[in-house]
Amino acid sequence: MKLEGKAKMLRIHFGEDDKWQGKPLYQAIVEKCRELGLAGATVLRGFAGYGASTLVRRTHMLSFSRDLPVMVSVIDSEENIRRLLPLLDEMVGEGLIAMSNVEVIKYTHEESKRP
Repeated sequence: MKLEGKAKMLRIHFGEDDKWQGKPLYQAIVEKCRELGLAGATVLRGFAGYGASTLVRRTHMLSFSRDLPVMVSVIDSEENIRRLLPLLDEMVGEGLIAMSNVEVIKYTHEESKRP
């Protein structure tokens, strides 16, 4: 796959405890991205954050709360990103989905290093 120049970045924000069909939402989104042949997806777990509910979620040494903020970032062509959007509309019950323009400087893949 060759990806360079103008592209789209999709960021999906939600809580760590969110699920889709019995599995963690972040895992389901990554699997869906792979199934659709998107260039890649990265899951980032936050230390603190809040959304529409304004309830601040954060890590505490004495807290057992696991509903920390999670963001999945996906970069690909606009065409490929747009194929994912209707699926995310079903999957993400509460959260934020944002898309922005990016310019890909370098994206490489060596077939010999693939497991």
